[in-house]
Amino acid sequence: MNVAVVGGGAVGLSTALALGRHGASVTVFERDELGSGASGRAAGLCYDAFADDVDAAVAADAITRYRDLDLFEPQPYVWVARDESDAAAVREQIAGMQRNGVAVEALTPAELGDRYPALDTSGIEVAGLASDAGVLDPDAVVATLAETAREAGSTIETETPVSLASPTTVETPDETRTFDAVVVAAGPQTKPLVADIGVSVALKAYRAQALVTEPVDAALPSFYDATREFYWRPKADALLVGDGAHEVDPTEWNPEADAEFVTRSLDRVEQSTALSPACDRAWSGLCTATPDGAPLAGQVADGLWVATGWQGHGLMRAPAMGDYLAADVLNRPNPISEHLPDRVDPTRFDGSEEFAALGDPTRDWDE
Repeated sequence: MNVAVVGGGAVGLSTALALGRHGASVTVFERDELGSGASGRAAGLCYDAFADDVDAAVAADAITRYRDLDLFEPQPYVWVARDESDAAAVREQIAGMQRNGVAVEALTPAELGDRYPALDTSGIEVAGLASDAGVLDPDAVVATLAETAREAGSTIETETPVSLASPTTVETPDETRTFDAVVVAAGPQTKPLVADIGVSVALKAYRAQALVTEPVDAALPSFYDATREFYWRPKADALLVGDGAHEVDPTEWNPEADAEFVTRSLDRVEQSTALSPACDRAWSGLCTATPDGAPLAGQVADGLWVATGWQGHGLMRAPAMGDYLAADVLNRPNPISEHLPDRVDPTRFDGSEEFAALGDPTRDWDE
């Protein structure tokens, strides 16, 4: 089978890799450089701490694949609540995760402080700790996936913008090519690309921001504050910090971080630790959202598939979802396919839905 993959981020490259390993002839089209979209600007959190059994299965599969590629760096993940309502939700999440066999435990503030003395645990009601979590280097992920996809036979064409003339016809500036199947994994650009051939998808873009601090002298886990709604993850000897998001026009947005975001994020780290970090660099990126928070991953027309709407979880789930998509295109069995198709079916919406783009980087698909 001759397959085109539009989009050279983690999901597109994972899909190309899986297709190639199963004998397909694959061409990846990327309009810029590989990883120049959401993948290259991702935080790199990677964990299986989900109360829903499908979410947990997808995450565990992705972690296994990242370990096999030597891309997964173990890093415990802690999430905390500061009021009783959030604390009740955290306790319920932990119980659900434990039922799924996820390695998590509930910690009191004192227990959390004993493990991580640099954390200020005052005001915390409860904490969850996922011990099998980790982090990823987005640049290394993209480079490794591209290398292994090429080794599996994929051709990767960068600096090559495309449009669709039909579900299986790709137009580049130089030629028109017909494929047996096309997979569009182009982030926010997925919507206008498929709209050109009359396919509507329920997708919105939102802008998320992050910064990396100057080096800090503390041993800290990856961390999410469910009440204050911000997160960090260790990055070398510094912290990568992020928080909420807002909806934007994907054709007009600022890739630089806002000064107010930088100040707010550093203040939150200072309020939660014994640290007073400074900002080394900051940026923003585009993520995609759907009405129910679950991605759009599947067939939308004869010969045409989409893979988008990751709600900030695209890099984290890329190798598992790439294999799922490749199996769907090739009509092959897949270990995570039993319940996933209904959850991620892109045709579950007609594309006319009105909804708010949420953009919480720790949001479960079905919350």
